[in-house]
Amino acid sequence: MRYAVMGLILATAGCAVEPEMPSGARLFAENCAGCHGVDAMGTGGAPEVGSAPDLTQIAARNGGVFPRAQVLSTIDGFHRTPALGSEMPQWGLIFGDATARVDVGDGIETPVSPELLAVMEHLERVQR
Repeated sequence: MRYAVMGLILATAGCAVEPEMPSGARLFAENCAGCHGVDAMGTGGAPEVGSAPDLTQIAARNGGVFPRAQVLSTIDGFHRTPALGSEMPQWGLIFGDATARVDVGDGIETPVSPELLAVMEHLERVQR
């Protein structure tokens, strides 16, 4: 029995452990809540920003469909609209490398950073 346990330990010692996916809720709380509020309803109250949009209504503002590609692009900063101004950081430059893949609804997997994907999925979960 002792040798079996030792063998199991040695056999698994070299196995690569897949990194844990970052928590979208944690990343949102750390990076976005200051402006958008902990509840994502635009109640963060950062004075230099003014009012931030209610992120729990993204799907409602889009005919009931959560626009994954648009949300990823907005968070990333790739397609920044003048309405957002320059207050919102370009998180694509801050988050890690594009090592995760996501289908944004077109059947094609797009490479994104795991952090960006986690925040987008968090926002998708908090839709009202």
